[in-house]
Amino acid sequence: MSKILVVDDEPNIIQLARLYLERDGYDVEAAETGQDALSKFVSFGPDIIILDLMLPDMDGFEICRQIRMKSDVPILMLTARIEGTDRVVGLELGADDYLTKPFDPRELVARIRAILRRYQSGLKPSDTMEIGHLRIDTARHEVTVEGKAVHLRTKEFSLLVTLAQNLGIVMTREQLLELVWGFEYFGETRTVDVHINHLRVKIADSGAAIETVRGIGYKINTARNVT
Repeated sequence: MSKILVVDDEPNIIQLARLYLERDGYDVEAAETGQDALSKFVSFGPDIIILDLMLPDMDGFEICRQIRMKSDVPILMLTARIEGTDRVVGLELGADDYLTKPFDPRELVARIRAILRRYQSGLKPSDTMEIGHLRIDTARHEVTVEGKAVHLRTKEFSLLVTLAQNLGIVMTREQLLELVWGFEYFGETRTVDVHINHLRVKIADSGAAIETVRGIGYKINTARNVT
């Protein structure tokens, strides 16, 4: 049974989420403050976190940031705000999906199922890819350049794997959003560009080049000057 931590300071939201999620067979724990959420994250050990953006003691961005320093547990953010910048910031911090209040509880359950399915399916344990001096080991979730470890955040790693699995093929920003983030992002593709820029810095001099195809998207190739 998958465990879900619902973090929200509105009792009716917690009650609604608990009703539908428990009916679907999930073990649900709740927290109404950021500090309580961080404590129960450790004690309860959730398989996924539903995280409200606005809490009385700290915002969801800070909670997400602190959790991402310790874990890759999936996070679905809830917010009553609809600004695109909120979506971008949350995704860049490592959130896996976004749901705007008020929401249909059936959609919440469907998104939880989809996120858990992606995480539980995992990657093939024998998958390794090499591009120039860059080596990607999906079984170990490791990336190295000439044998030296490169630290990537969860979404950076998934983005790199997606590009590498399509070596030389142009991927649109929309394709990358759907494949890596798992949902359509209403045409806002800035988060892809930000993650690409981070990747380029982290794999510089690896012999793998992430190329921009103007007006379309990105592709990865072996750099021309690699020997």
